[in-house]
Amino acid sequence: MVIASIDIQNGRVVQLKQGLELVLERDNAEELAAEFDRFGEVAVIDLDAAMGKGGNSEMIKGLLRRAECRVGGGIRTAEQAKELVSLGAVKVIAGSAVFRNPERKGAGIAGGEFAVNIPFLESLTRKIGRERVVVAVDARNGEIVVDGWKTATGLNLIEAARQVEPYASELLFTGVEREGTMTGIALEPVKKLCEAVSCKITAAGGVSTIQEVEALAALGCDVQLGMALYTGKINLAEAFAVSLNWKKGAAASGPDLLPVIVQSPGGQVLMTGFTDREALDATFDRGSVCFHSRTRDKLWMKGEHSGNTLRLLRVRADCDRDALLVLAEPAGPVCHTGAWSCFGTDRRYTWEYLQAVIAERFRNPVPGSYTATLDDELVREKVLEEAEELCEAKTRGEIIWEAADLFYFTTALITRAGIDVKEVLNELDRRHKK
Repeated sequence: MVIASIDIQNGRVVQLKQGLELVLERDNAEELAAEFDRFGEVAVIDLDAAMGKGGNSEMIKGLLRRAECRVGGGIRTAEQAKELVSLGAVKVIAGSAVFRNPERKGAGIAGGEFAVNIPFLESLTRKIGRERVVVAVDARNGEIVVDGWKTATGLNLIEAARQVEPYASELLFTGVEREGTMTGIALEPVKKLCEAVSCKITAAGGVSTIQEVEALAALGCDVQLGMALYTGKINLAEAFAVSLNWKKGAAASGPDLLPVIVQSPGGQVLMTGFTDREALDATFDRGSVCFHSRTRDKLWMKGEHSGNTLRLLRVRADCDRDALLVLAEPAGPVCHTGAWSCFGTDRRYTWEYLQAVIAERFRNPVPGSYTATLDDELVREKVLEEAEELCEAKTRGEIIWEAADLFYFTTALITRAGIDVKEVLNELDRRHKK
């Protein structure tokens, strides 16, 4: 798949040529993260931390709230990795620390300073699980380089990759000599790496055309894009489309069709359909989910006539890239029968739905709405009152009743404060992962 990169230096989004020369910088990191997240995970790389010049931890926390991020740069302990996962990172990218011999620091190449650090890798897998570990095998002319690509290690790329594979779900390979140059990726090292290991590989470094994205997808590789995105050489929506396995999908679904599962933000499956390149392009262009109607053999935007559209939030491909999961916000009932979902009549009552109802009452108060009367002072009084009543409840029925009251008023309070329920759930998830 396609992974967009956000490289951070001095609190700004930057793109560097070969890790040294500043080519461009931006100040809209969270906006970029939200946009990139529509198409796949976002790689957030803390260049300052990677080079031992401090870090951008607060900025990264903000990005983790906006997108599904894999985070790298300066990760030197398993505890750091676990903290990032607890904050919401879906994966952690480890680099320099993986290739330093913990017993011979500062000894240089001749003194054996560099070697695959097995104890570090073992501690990573224990703390966060192999499925969350990505190892950056950055190389210049087949030799692993570290410290922001400044230090040669004498380690052979292929041999090092084979040694780290048992501890990583994925390798991130960057051909450093091409990085940031927009001269095209060197495919031969990528092919050799694919032959040497069986884990997933994401390739980066010099990718500048859609054809290269397609070529990497044909090898079974994901691609990480930076300079080509920021300079407009590659369109992320187009890159996403060409990386899909249309031929395999067509074998089961029909000519150049992929199955699509549409899911609500609360996790409810709403419907299934099929997409082709035209429908997928239209989905990204319009921001509403479109399909290919097999019955009518034409493009079809859901809700085009009824108004019950599906606002696109995020698209993800499955592991074989031949099926899509679309996260969308429905404007009304999804099924042609009038049911909320094609797989059930009722909208699942979730915390997200409760907040949406409360937020709508605050935005557009209607006569007789109790929720609309809840100003900051009153809602806090009610939270205190209901918490006390819940503590005093004795029977099962009383506890359920009072808990529902407290839950409602608590949701009203956080909505008044501009806090999304997902932020609270993410905090609970963070505590669970600590």
